[in-house]
Amino acid sequence: MDIQTLSPAPGAKTKAKRLGRGLGSGLGKTSGKGHKGQWARSGGGVRPGFEGGQMPLTRRLPKRGFTNIYKKEYTIINVSDLERFDDGSVITADVLLGAGVINKIEAYGIKILGNGELTKKLTVEAKKFSKSAIEIIEKVGGKAEVK
Repeated sequence: MDIQTLSPAPGAKTKAKRLGRGLGSGLGKTSGKGHKGQWARSGGGVRPGFEGGQMPLTRRLPKRGFTNIYKKEYTIINVSDLERFDDGSVITADVLLGAGVINKIEAYGIKILGNGELTKKLTVEAKKFSKSAIEIIEKVGGKAEVK
């Protein structure tokens, strides 16, 4: 294979539209812009969302809700998700991420909820626990540590 034999894949490169090059080209005279009007002019057209002076849809619809800037986002896990780990292991956010139990760790960390059953004695480190999660973890002899 030589450098002079290299070429793009078929269909990767398209021919440029040669506008205003005679009637035979199919793009002569008005160059595909039609006759007169705002869209035929140089720099013509309107900005996206402009409706010709009519009140735009974005302004006709009512505003609703707000984003609470004080909201605390936690990655939520149930105790049933911890069943896959070996007896006596220490569970942290990084361990959960590595095992594929969670996709990402939210800004405020991990919160463990008490949905499901747990039969293994685990030490769980998280930012927050529900009361039922603490009961389930400690009932089987594990520890719930707030970190």
